[in-house]
Amino acid sequence: MFTGLIREMATVKSFSGERLVLGAQYRPGIGDSVAVNGACLTVTEVLPDGFAVELSHESQALLAVENYRGTVHIEPAMRLSDRLEGHILQGHVDGIGRVERIEKKSRSWDFWIAVEADLLRFMIPKGSVAVDGVSLTINEVGKEGFRLTIIPHSLENTLLQGYTAGRRVNVESDMFARYLWHMFNGKKEGGLSWETVDRFHALF
Repeated sequence: MFTGLIREMATVKSFSGERLVLGAQYRPGIGDSVAVNGACLTVTEVLPDGFAVELSHESQALLAVENYRGTVHIEPAMRLSDRLEGHILQGHVDGIGRVERIEKKSRSWDFWIAVEADLLRFMIPKGSVAVDGVSLTINEVGKEGFRLTIIPHSLENTLLQGYTAGRRVNVESDMFARYLWHMFNGKKEGGLSWETVDRFHALF
C-alpha cells in the first residue's frame, strides 16, 4: 500500500524494458515494494547508489514506459505505523491518461487529463486519483476526462512542473470507487442493490 505522497525523485540510470536501475538516496531491501511513477515494483537488487526493480511484460504493456527515463517519482510502501496522508493506493495502475491542457489560474494550475471511458467511470468529483503516483483531488469530471487543480507546493515538489500537453501518465483510480462500482455494477444479474445494503445494515 502507498499514500501518493512522493518521497523522492530518483534518477533513471538505465532501463532495458525489464530491468530499471535507479539512482536514489532511499535504501530499500531485496523484495521490498516501491512505487515508481505510481506503479508498484519489486526491488531485485540494491546498489551502492540506488537499486534496481523488475518490470513484467504486463507492466510494460500497461504503463507509460516512455517516462521511465530522466527522473521519476518514487514512494516506498507504507508501514502500518505510518500516518495516512494522501489517500490509500495499491500501486496498481488502472490505465493511461493523457494531459490535454494546462491552464494557469492565479496561484494554481488546472490540469485536464483525458482517459478512456472504462477508467473515467471511477472518477468522482472531489474524489481521489493518483497521476504518476501523486495523490490528487478531482475537481471536475467531463465527458472525456477530469480536471485537477495543482497548488504551487505540489508543482514544485513533483515532476508535474515539467508536464506539457500530450504527455501520457499512469493513472490509478480510487480503490473504494472501484470496489463500489463492482459491487453494484460488476454482475449482470444479482448485483448488490441499495435495498440489500439496507438489510445488511439492519443486522448490526
